[in-house]
Amino acid sequence: MSFDFDRDIRREGTQSVKYDARRVVFGGEDVMPLWVADMDFAAPEAVTSALVERAQHPVYGYSLFPDSLYQSMIDWFATRHDWHIERDWILMAPGVVPSIHAAIMAFANPGEGIIVQSPVYPPFFSSVNKTGRRLIDNPLRLENGRYQMDLEHLEQCAAQGARMLILCSPHNPVGRVWEEHELRAVLEIARRHDLILLSDDIHCDLVLPGKRHLMLANVAQADDQVITAVAPSKTFNVPGLGLSALVVPDPDHRQALKQVFETLHMEQANPFSLTAFEAAYRSGGPWLDALLEYLQDNHRFVSDYLREHIPRISLIEPEGTYLLWLDCRGLGLSDAGLKAFFIKQAGLGLNPGISFGEGGSGFMRLNIGTRRANLQRAMEQLRLAVETTFSK
Repeated sequence: MSFDFDRDIRREGTQSVKYDARRVVFGGEDVMPLWVADMDFAAPEAVTSALVERAQHPVYGYSLFPDSLYQSMIDWFATRHDWHIERDWILMAPGVVPSIHAAIMAFANPGEGIIVQSPVYPPFFSSVNKTGRRLIDNPLRLENGRYQMDLEHLEQCAAQGARMLILCSPHNPVGRVWEEHELRAVLEIARRHDLILLSDDIHCDLVLPGKRHLMLANVAQADDQVITAVAPSKTFNVPGLGLSALVVPDPDHRQALKQVFETLHMEQANPFSLTAFEAAYRSGGPWLDALLEYLQDNHRFVSDYLREHIPRISLIEPEGTYLLWLDCRGLGLSDAGLKAFFIKQAGLGLNPGISFGEGGSGFMRLNIGTRRANLQRAMEQLRLAVETTFSK
């Protein structure tokens, strides 16, 4: 099967956050958007066909979660990750971010500590702050161009009365795919301090060649307190449809989460979310395999271009996700100046690194989930902007 990831799909006018919010976010519509984490590629044909078929039935009422939906997810993770999930462990949810909020509300009282590992996806911070819990930061360490967990500091954080650790695996934005010895070390710390581990594995299928993603739950012992958040949204480019799942082996944990879901009325999903979820996990494998090859080529292109033409900006080599972490500290700009430079001089809309926490100061996040021609034009614009601004 062949898939055309070079197809130019115009997204303006579709109420796309990535494209139609440019004036609000970047001050103009002439900025190339390479920021929010959705891709510019058509979803797998199996997903589109299933949605069209469902849309042809003219009643879009309240819907149930069919057994076939659960089975599609169980089969996917057994085949792709050698992770064997029992049907009773699965709780459906309207998205990973709402799931994180719900888990914090279920397992930590107001004022209790929640550990995050910055620089990290901004909703990790807001989910703690907005629910009135206490944020405990365990910053990652950048060593020889690769981020590492500070396990000694994590132990200290856990000892501060922390109740949970939210793990980003693979990590957004730094692109790490955690290795088995790192995951085992986290589990050991959690056991010593009675921590609940919420592992956000939404990018688990997006791992570059040469790396292998390990589900934390596969490394854990039977009595470890591990909850896993997954979704087809990033894998198959259907984030706007929202549906996700929590895998919760412990029955008491499941009951606590169900109570929060019922309080917030989170149990409903729309019929199109159900349809896309099942079709993606059931039939999206060949599309994903082709996507990973294309993303690898995109990564190589950006990496080579920066090295050859823009040495002031270096790439933290990714191991997973379609998000690149650019070290722009060589430009010598403040975070406000860096954001303005990318927008005004380069005409590019990226995520400022500082939005991922203090450890992101001087960095920018680049979304390479777009056709090659866009990346080529983006790199040329960036090269010209750097040469014009910093050759004076």
